[in-house]
Amino acid sequence: MYKIVGEERFLLWAVCSIQLQVSCGSGGEKLLSLAEALLKKHIASHSLHEPEALVIYISILEQQMKYEAALEVLSGNLGSLIGIEEDKLRMQGRLLARACNYAAAAEIFQKVLQSCPDDWESFLHYFGCLLEEDMNWSSASSTDQICSSRSVDFPASKANHLTVEVFDSRISSALSFVWKLQLDIQNDCIRGPYLASIEIERQRRLGGKADDGKFMEALLNYFHRFSHLSCFTSDVEMFICILSETEKAELLEKFVKILETSSTSPIKALGQAITVFKIQELFGVMFKFPITELEGTAKRMVEMYCKNLILSRDLDLQENMHGEELLSMASNVLVLLFWRTRKLGYLLEATMVLEFGLNIRRYVWQYKIPLMHLYSYMGALSSAYEWYVTLDVKNILLETGSHHILPYMLKSPNWLETGNLMKEYLKFMDDHLREVADLTFLAYRHRNYSKVIEFVQFKERSQHSYQLSMVRLEALILQLKEKADNIEEIQGILENANYGIQLLELSNEDKLKSLTFNEDLQARPWWSPTPEINYLSEPFEEGSACLREKLDQHKVGEKEQIARKHIETKSLIPRLVYLSIQASTFSLKENLEPNGSVSDVKVILEMKCLLERYARSIGLPFDDAVDVILGIAKGQKSFKDLDSDIISWINFAIFVNAWNLCSHHPGLVSEDGCGLTSWHVVNFLVKTCTAEVLMQAQPILTNPGGSLPVLVQLVTESFSWHVLVIQSCLKSMLPSGKKKKKGGAVDQMNSPHLQAIHDSIQCLSNAIRGIQKCVGDQINKPEDQNLDILLSLVQMEDCDEGPGYVHQALAESASANSSELGDRISGALQSWNSASGLRKIIAAQNKLLSHFHRICGSKLKLLESLKRST
Repeated sequence: MYKIVGEERFLLWAVCSIQLQVSCGSGGEKLLSLAEALLKKHIASHSLHEPEALVIYISILEQQMKYEAALEVLSGNLGSLIGIEEDKLRMQGRLLARACNYAAAAEIFQKVLQSCPDDWESFLHYFGCLLEEDMNWSSASSTDQICSSRSVDFPASKANHLTVEVFDSRISSALSFVWKLQLDIQNDCIRGPYLASIEIERQRRLGGKADDGKFMEALLNYFHRFSHLSCFTSDVEMFICILSETEKAELLEKFVKILETSSTSPIKALGQAITVFKIQELFGVMFKFPITELEGTAKRMVEMYCKNLILSRDLDLQENMHGEELLSMASNVLVLLFWRTRKLGYLLEATMVLEFGLNIRRYVWQYKIPLMHLYSYMGALSSAYEWYVTLDVKNILLETGSHHILPYMLKSPNWLETGNLMKEYLKFMDDHLREVADLTFLAYRHRNYSKVIEFVQFKERSQHSYQLSMVRLEALILQLKEKADNIEEIQGILENANYGIQLLELSNEDKLKSLTFNEDLQARPWWSPTPEINYLSEPFEEGSACLREKLDQHKVGEKEQIARKHIETKSLIPRLVYLSIQASTFSLKENLEPNGSVSDVKVILEMKCLLERYARSIGLPFDDAVDVILGIAKGQKSFKDLDSDIISWINFAIFVNAWNLCSHHPGLVSEDGCGLTSWHVVNFLVKTCTAEVLMQAQPILTNPGGSLPVLVQLVTESFSWHVLVIQSCLKSMLPSGKKKKKGGAVDQMNSPHLQAIHDSIQCLSNAIRGIQKCVGDQINKPEDQNLDILLSLVQMEDCDEGPGYVHQALAESASANSSELGDRISGALQSWNSASGLRKIIAAQNKLLSHFHRICGSKLKLLESLKRST
């Protein structure tokens, strides 16, 4: 097209496509040289006419490390295509630094900062060039907004090659430049130059050449100017983390003194008080407070919020209210109190605080997300789901944010809501992957070539999403769970899914290695930093000075490895379910030849291969895993000795039993050579596992985070797969049209296989009946009785410490005369009461229990009908 028409856009389409080939494949050097030659030839005859065309050309040269050539292009006539001078300067600075011309690069970044003093990224590049450090130039931002220090990779001082005199001279030069910028600033909101003073002192400190007094002075100066801003703590976090414990205590004491002695507007004073609370959180001070002091802190936060509601009376409903962060922090303190004391009242107060805030303004996502996690932890999943719906999560947020609710739902009996969540997510991802070609073409047409690359790279990342793989698996498994009582429907579902073969591909080594993890975990509550971790389910560590130290133990690589194991294990289940049905059918065919048919042998061999993979995914070779389940069945081992979750082991035993019906593993056959021992092993594991879990089970009302999800998974997954094997066996024993004897049993009445099946049906019935009774006892309690129990947990007692102080503060605020706050806030306060929130928890828990009770009833009904057929 370019040869025919000679238009620049067609050439750039070709060049951009070459860049995509390089980013997605190999042969980069030759392809980039080809792209450069094409552009050079076009420039010689036609020049360039679009800014994006120049950016692409510079990028081609930069990828080949031809920095001098790129600088020459940018400094020539073509450089005028970059309309914003600061953007052009940033590109020049980057190219000079990559060419190791640090002095010239530093001068360029000085010019940028004189125009954009709040461009924090350019500050870091300026410092890096002064100290001749390697910087991460993989992406160049043109923003002139200050970045959060937590999101910037601050360069630690590596300038050991600089002499002391040169280092001091350059740091002094940087300090003089920063001071000049501070003097020239006319806007009180510009923070960059003041933050830069702290960074300079940090560099001195890291280089062992610092005056610690100046470092502290720079921090205090920043506190004086900006402590009223909500971003203060995130701005200074990277700096204060290098302080010793003594220095942290000294700094916090000085912050408190400044707060107590400052005379400023009520809004700024409120912001400063919030900042001090945040610094206490950051330093881990809360973990060292006595219980009574923590209670007092939570109460002060709530009272401060209520006292300052007057400041927000004239704000629009959509605007952030002053002091909103106080309720989030108060809730965090109450959760910490629960973790330390295991008193449920504190957890109930944590939910009350957030509900109180949402009653006043329903648009605060910072309240909704922790509230969703609290409700999910307490088994009030329908309430959590209701708040999730109000977040109006759409588009890419479905990929980055659904981890807040989906992992909880997948272990629940709330199948309708779980199915809706996954359908919405899969629809977005399928639509996005289908439309990305149109979006890419649109970007080409509009000559937005950087967007072309962005769309293609985003598609690559989306296609390999861990969550996408996981939801595809779980969506099919949910269908199997929903229809598990009807083997014909199960076979139809498996047939539509290509008998589970497609999903097996998700667990191959290349697919697992290429998985991308796109979840935004920053908004998760401190006590559940990832979906796999929940500190509230662990005992509190008295020696824990700071939660961040504990968080560091859970490395990103470890989390990703767990996720890959999860995908590998889950991807095997649909195929193993199908093969289990087939194997159990083959094993009892009346006309089965002694050596089995070819298809039968293939099923057995494939099943053995998949079981070996399943065993490896739960941490052991196949034979060792079989020895473990045999050891449990013989009383030589316990479920407590297992590293992996119970559900995976029960599933393994059930699938091994189905495979053993045809293969007769040496350790799983009875004395007469029949593969019957595996039935007894499964029966023993079902009986023992159920008994152990029920022994630990406590009422969901007063024992959050209990064993109910394990019981749900046992019944809806493990037991369901075993029932399918039983149905398949019975179906093969009684082919269509086969007549029963008068007694109602089939010809194989005395068959040992039939007796084993009968025993398994009885074992499953007993286990599910015990679970159903446990659940039913909780449902049958009157709501008012449950409400009285929860209210008693948040009532203040005569003792010095315990839940109730925050509840009392909320109740007093709601009942006080609040007409001066305006109709909206006043009405919200008067409409709030703690009992309605507690009733929501009770109703949501009962809904979950009722769903599970019905599932148990359905299973028992099916087992009873199967028992009659034996």
